[in-house]
Amino acid sequence: MSGKDRRFPLSLSSVVEKNARTPTPSAAPAIRIATPQTATQNAAQNVTRAREPGENGAIRNAPPATPSRAAPLVSDAVRVAMVARVAKQGVKDARVLAAMEAVPRHLFVQPGLASQAYIDASLPIGHHQTISQPYIVARMIEVLRDNASGGRLDKVLEIGTGCGYQAAVLSLVANEVYSIERIKPLHELAKTNLRPLRIANIRLQYGDGMLGLPQAAPFDGIILAAAGLDVPQTLLDQMSIGGRLVAPVGARHQVLQLVERISKFEWRSSTLEDCHFVPLRPGVV
Repeated sequence: MSGKDRRFPLSLSSVVEKNARTPTPSAAPAIRIATPQTATQNAAQNVTRAREPGENGAIRNAPPATPSRAAPLVSDAVRVAMVARVAKQGVKDARVLAAMEAVPRHLFVQPGLASQAYIDASLPIGHHQTISQPYIVARMIEVLRDNASGGRLDKVLEIGTGCGYQAAVLSLVANEVYSIERIKPLHELAKTNLRPLRIANIRLQYGDGMLGLPQAAPFDGIILAAAGLDVPQTLLDQMSIGGRLVAPVGARHQVLQLVERISKFEWRSSTLEDCHFVPLRPGVV
């Protein structure tokens, strides 16, 4: 990799071409070449700059908890192995797999759990919430991209930012990502986690995710990271015609549901597979 400064959003062309088994016509054209390690290096470089002496020898303030998580705690091979497992479980979208390989998941989990960051399991992030397992993140985004536009996602809404990991992955496959979190400390945590990666196309919002984000609608992709008994009509109304929404639905027994908007007053839903998520709740805390 050259010494040039490379920033998010990453160009995935080189990663996609390396990992794709078959050509993917929906993949966006490349602008710059980047490697899967770019995000990790950005984080490490950002922390280094944050700790450089400022005026009068003062140390600039670094984002909370960033220094302890910025250094690569696991090898790149472990992340590659995680992506291989996800692919073996059935995720075939080369661009989604490349995005999963590019985002350093260990930067989004608690430092004490960093060694478990690349196992295929959800992990606690505090406030009775979790970071979703890698497979389900990849699967839901793959379903969003399997649209009539050949995988193009101009504007995506995420309900439940959590620690920010899924938003980071989405940022590599969508032009704009809006993400809402109802728990204030998690909203702040996501900002802290994402800041070192310098991702330009994510807009974080603190608010009630069940209300969506009407001022930014319509969205051609909506993804929920929490399960309700059904999908709020407010969110369905914020879908674009031809748009897709992927959400876990149910109480004790949950299923992943796909909703497609057919026309102004018509939606079509289908059940994909069993899943398990934290409950979808209204309001803010």
